[in-house]
Amino acid sequence: MKQIASVFKASLVPRYFFAQKIINVPTMGDSITEGDVKEFSKKIGDYVAQDEVVALVETDKVTIDIRCPDAGVITKIYAQQGAKVEVGKPFYEIDTEGKASAAPKAETKAPAPEVKVEQVKSEAPPQAPKTEAALKPAAPAQAPPAVKAAVAPAARSITPGSRNEKREPMSRMRQRIAQRLKEAQNTYALLTTFQETDMSAVMEAREALQKDFQKKHNVKLGFMSFFVKASVACLKNQPIVNAVIDGNQIIYRDYIDISVAVATPSGLMVPVLRNCETLGFADIERSLLDLANKGKDGKITPDDMAGGTYTISNGGVFGSMMGTPIINPPQSAILGMHAIIQRPVVRNDQIVARPMMYLALTYDHRLLDGREAATFLKSLATQIEDPRRLLLEL
Repeated sequence: MKQIASVFKASLVPRYFFAQKIINVPTMGDSITEGDVKEFSKKIGDYVAQDEVVALVETDKVTIDIRCPDAGVITKIYAQQGAKVEVGKPFYEIDTEGKASAAPKAETKAPAPEVKVEQVKSEAPPQAPKTEAALKPAAPAQAPPAVKAAVAPAARSITPGSRNEKREPMSRMRQRIAQRLKEAQNTYALLTTFQETDMSAVMEAREALQKDFQKKHNVKLGFMSFFVKASVACLKNQPIVNAVIDGNQIIYRDYIDISVAVATPSGLMVPVLRNCETLGFADIERSLLDLANKGKDGKITPDDMAGGTYTISNGGVFGSMMGTPIINPPQSAILGMHAIIQRPVVRNDQIVARPMMYLALTYDHRLLDGREAATFLKSLATQIEDPRRLLLEL
């Protein structure tokens, strides 16, 4: 009888209780403990499939897709858009036994927008266009932003004599970039040396072999692979440039991981090409293409940017003629590439036009003397001017 009673009592426990599941903020990468909710693509009452993106969380390194580990209906959200969330803390709850048909219920629950629309109508005489715009959002909270968006262009238009100002919060990534750049200036003894290089040989080789290279490797031959290969050759000859100061010690690395700046919709990121000393031209171009595509799609992860022993930044793609890049900690040098410009130079006692590029090497003067830095950059420029030296390892 006791067993029957216990079974009967258990049957009285609501099935909903067991179907409820709290989803915590997942691990987002090494050293990342928190982030800001950039966007919540689902709301309470929405059905979410397994592995479907529920929200975007912006960290100080990347913006990460938060996916749902189980299918179900969202019943509670602990953090709204713009809120700070910590790894391991509750993020939202789902009913794992909820069905996809439960989603429309959330939509039928909200006739409230009609009240909002009427309020908007009473404020503005032209009713017909505003009624159509206001009826588009499903949730009541979305109606006011739609109205604001309609009048935003008039508010932002610049008129003569206007002195309006607008404030908006910095993203976590921009805050982190600002912090790291300032830390680099405060910690490193930054010094920049310059050199110019004639791009004629590289451009001729690229033009002559582009079709064959692309046919064999299924990827285009760009300028960056030449600079990566030249940097590897110079870093092998001068390991001190690949080293870094740690307290009262110098750490020498027997591997070369080159960070390459990539422009993404959310800002400039610096993913890493691992073990560049083992990569050929085609390997480098494939890796760069993969990183560029991941950057455009917002899929660069913290692991892609971890580490790095040396950085190459190509400001030339934006037309920069010359600049002084800032070291990417914990590294000791960064190479700045710039625009290729036809300039008059002397060759065989004749003034001729050549495609020239200015190179800049910013280095940690605590570790590198001017002689080492100038020798490194001159050697790199020589490799670029005569790419045959790369093949012969000269």
